[in-house]
Amino acid sequence: MADNGFLDNVISVKDITKTYQMGEVEVQALDGVSFDIQKGEVISIMGPSGSGKSTLMNILGCLDIPTTGEYTLDGENVSKLKDDQLAKIRNRKVGFVFQSFNLLPRASALANVELPLRYGGVNGDRSKRSRQALEAVGLGDRINHRPSELSGGQQQRVALARAMVNEPSILMADEPTGNLDTKSGKEIMELILEMNRTHGTTVIIVTHDPSIAAQTQRVIRLRDGLLETSV
Repeated sequence: MADNGFLDNVISVKDITKTYQMGEVEVQALDGVSFDIQKGEVISIMGPSGSGKSTLMNILGCLDIPTTGEYTLDGENVSKLKDDQLAKIRNRKVGFVFQSFNLLPRASALANVELPLRYGGVNGDRSKRSRQALEAVGLGDRINHRPSELSGGQQQRVALARAMVNEPSILMADEPTGNLDTKSGKEIMELILEMNRTHGTTVIIVTHDPSIAAQTQRVIRLRDGLLETSV
């Protein structure tokens, strides 16, 4: 468990709701959720299917905005921003790791890691920074391999390197060990926690696995779109 001594809130959500219109039916995915996350914290989000975890993750990661309520990220109210504004914030502040890796199948590990830098308009040292990111996750000798030439654990390492190459202040991981064997899952969690310790990265992990949640500092539990506990 990390303890970096950072006390500033990097995330603050206040009474956020999210309502989806499914034909003539309104679905309340989130129903007045409020909490703060401090800079450098390692948080897990848990809850049964349909509890609102994915919806909350999308809002925290600036992939979506709440229907009502306020979401403040690094002191900026992002609750009502447009898609292009959200995209700029995502690229600058947030790194994502997904259960299914989401790698480009025909691109090398190096090219996959370079993607956020390309989207961010970074020129010149893209290759160098991407190589360093791959070396940091133990794949310095696999930079030219395509995903099909890598194991599941190695693919998730590439995804983690891609998430961190922009040095984001927040890492969001959605079931990052869900498709991995026990050994590979443990290694990925060790890498994530090491990045938190080394860089002070705020980490938010959506998980169904109590053993993963036990490695985080605090668990946010959702049920039926409501905040059940945050301890």
